[in-house]
Amino acid sequence: MPSQTLAEQIASRRTFAIISHPDAGKTTLTEKLLLYTGTIQSAGSVKGKSSAKHAVSDWMDIEKARGISVTSSVLQFTYGGCCVNILDTPGHQDFSEDTYRTLMAADAAVMVIDGAKGVEAQTVKLFKVCALRGIPIFTFVNKLDHDTRDPFDLTEEIETVLGIGTYPMNWPIGSGRNFRGVFDRASRHVLAFEGDGHANATKRVNEIEAELGDPALDELIGEDNHRNLMDDIELLDGADHEFDLEAVRTGKLSPVFFGSALTNFGVEPFLRDFLRLAPAPSAHVDALTGEPVPAADPDFSGFVFKIQANMDKNHRDRIAFLRICSGKFERGMDAWHEQGGRKIKLATGTAMMADDRATVDEAYAGDIVGLFDPGVFSIGDTLCRVGKHVRYAGIPTFAPEHFARIEQVDTLKRKQFVKGMEELAQEGAIQIFREAGAGMERVIAGAVGVLQFEVLEQRLSSEYHVEVRRSPLPYSLIRWIDESTGEVDFRSLNLTRETLRVEDMRGGKLLLFTSQWNLDWAVEHNPDLRLSEFGNVTF
Repeated sequence: MPSQTLAEQIASRRTFAIISHPDAGKTTLTEKLLLYTGTIQSAGSVKGKSSAKHAVSDWMDIEKARGISVTSSVLQFTYGGCCVNILDTPGHQDFSEDTYRTLMAADAAVMVIDGAKGVEAQTVKLFKVCALRGIPIFTFVNKLDHDTRDPFDLTEEIETVLGIGTYPMNWPIGSGRNFRGVFDRASRHVLAFEGDGHANATKRVNEIEAELGDPALDELIGEDNHRNLMDDIELLDGADHEFDLEAVRTGKLSPVFFGSALTNFGVEPFLRDFLRLAPAPSAHVDALTGEPVPAADPDFSGFVFKIQANMDKNHRDRIAFLRICSGKFERGMDAWHEQGGRKIKLATGTAMMADDRATVDEAYAGDIVGLFDPGVFSIGDTLCRVGKHVRYAGIPTFAPEHFARIEQVDTLKRKQFVKGMEELAQEGAIQIFREAGAGMERVIAGAVGVLQFEVLEQRLSSEYHVEVRRSPLPYSLIRWIDESTGEVDFRSLNLTRETLRVEDMRGGKLLLFTSQWNLDWAVEHNPDLRLSEFGNVTF
């Protein structure tokens, strides 16, 4: 078979993130996609502490103990002629910042919704980030093997709450104990559900060719279900949106699929349609020129969207996750680190399957590769071909909402404490600040959610062997001081007693406030002060 050209390799890529509210079944769906493609042979039921198995995309001890995802995993497989990169993101709202960053590296998103609960709070937050970028959103309504809400109500809620059109690609026949399968609208076939009583079964489902009104369908799905299905499909065909691929690709119309990830039902048909409809890698804009860089441009470029420390407990390594935006990556190649202003040899690239990894000799635009990081990369950094300057837009640092003072219990372990705090801060797992002029003996940690503090303590203990004390702080608002128009005299600012001056790990100046009143005071009494809700860049 002749080797593929650069353009053909890139056209075969599909890179997407899976988003959902906690417990909607996101990680289970991810595993079933891997199961169907032969990437893994058995799925770990993600059920919490009592389960002996764990999701293959979960690798931290805390993930395995709680049955949740707290970091973004990168998984790659091939299916139907496509090379697929899945970014499995944290569903728990306390880790939403990791999800926001990961969405910057995706070309599409799969939104998993619990059929009984509908659109939930975290789904709305993550959807808004997708909408900001205008990326295609595919909806998988999960848990049809349980009793669910009326599918018309669910699609209407998606349209009303999220403000996006929907087009059901299939339609459920009953739910819970009465679940009989789905009707595929394109082929006009019925896919009959045969539950075998076992969660995480690996058997494929039968696809039965039967027309609506055919008496054989009465026997297959029951007379009442058949009659209800005929009424529903007549209503859908008469009143629904026309399917518009361009509207899908621009994030204005969401194809909706119904199924049950736990029992495998509807997963493979969804995967086939998704790969057919989802876009190949598209151009990213070079912030230096304002011009888009085509994915098939032969010059290599990409940006770091995630840094993960200590994935290999034996080597205390740091991996920078790079989204390739154009051209081809080759192991051992030289690249230009735009923010660092120097040439770097990319000696080793790795592909990830949770904490398992394989060396990558080559990768293409759309792929995610893990690069060994000796401490030179930051989130948002650009790598490109030597001799060609490209700089992709930075990734926002979101304002934390909870703050705590962190100090080491054993003062003799200062070196390990400082190293652990600095590395975990560079990772973006938590934001670290220090009071103006103070050292690193005790720091202030800022988190989007309280559970992030638990992860910080657990990782400091298990990865750096440092025990810490955590003291909650009363601050609830943080603002970066914008010095783009001139340097601000930090110490002479007119502030209330409850306002704290701090610095981030990059030397940026910030203010912590206990209330909106204190923030308003700072703005009113310092006319030249410019404050920002985001660090680094804004949308």
